[in-house]
Amino acid sequence: MMHRIEEVRKRYFPGVCVAVTIGIAASFLSQQYGAPAMLMALLLGLAFNFLSQEQHCVPGLEFSAKTLLRLGVAMLGLRITFGDVLTLGWSPLLMVCSAVLLTIGFGILMARLLGFSSAFGTLTGGSVAICGASAAMAISSVLKQDEQAKRDTLFTVISVTTLSTLAMIFYPMISTGLGLSPQESGLFIGATIHDVAQVVGAGYSMSSEVGDLSTFVKLLRVAMLVPIVMAIGIVIRRAARHRGDAEGGKGVAIPGFLLGFVALFVLNSLDWIPSAVSQPLAGSSSWLLLTAIAALGVRTQLKDILSVGWKPVLLVVLETLFIAALILAYILLG
Repeated sequence: MMHRIEEVRKRYFPGVCVAVTIGIAASFLSQQYGAPAMLMALLLGLAFNFLSQEQHCVPGLEFSAKTLLRLGVAMLGLRITFGDVLTLGWSPLLMVCSAVLLTIGFGILMARLLGFSSAFGTLTGGSVAICGASAAMAISSVLKQDEQAKRDTLFTVISVTTLSTLAMIFYPMISTGLGLSPQESGLFIGATIHDVAQVVGAGYSMSSEVGDLSTFVKLLRVAMLVPIVMAIGIVIRRAARHRGDAEGGKGVAIPGFLLGFVALFVLNSLDWIPSAVSQPLAGSSSWLLLTAIAALGVRTQLKDILSVGWKPVLLVVLETLFIAALILAYILLG
């Protein structure tokens, strides 16, 4: 038993240590300069790409980019409860859910018009609609895995994190300029900004009331990650089965990390997990996702990201404007 543990440690420790160290450095830079931690982890990871050629680092980096990612997504279930969802009321609840689905559909449509695959539109639309970088990583895990998919994921993480940071700065100004009430501002910010951290930053920069409501709305979008990723997996497997691919005949598999998300969400809603346990675990999700993105950055060539062209950027910008316009129309005309 001890021999087996030692083998695992030797195999995975170097790569995991690299990813964790980069994640810690990214967190420090984020706290010192106010930059998004996810973006810092990705950029620092890209700077250490040469380590991906070190064979003793490869297994740990792969473990961090895949297994730790799935654990991080599962832990997100501890951040929201049924009570948080019901706090919104049915009308805003339905609007937020509709906006998420419509944005994903818009992303797929625009991707096809711009000459991209439906999978790329699903990836970018889902990340904009749900929870930014975390959603991009989760959705990519059920899409076809190849070098192009890896580049698409990295591009999506960079673009949505950048746009989310800009939204954190400008959306409070838009809310104030339009004369939105605290409730309307919370709905607008929580339903449109991509990443959780930027929603918190934008909401609480206005007031505690706006911050609380925007966080609830954002976590509702996070909760939609589970059924949407499951639906994407089902569609992909059915399409593969129709094409006669071997993996399409295996039936629809529900990713274990999504089941973990649901289980933790239910247990947390029923208050069966002591806060002394749930709060540290919920906080650990951010660290796990940070480590996963750092590892993904290390494994990616910067030139692959820079070669995407202007059309993918246009796609993500249009998706961002689409969901913002939907929510503002609901608030101002509803």
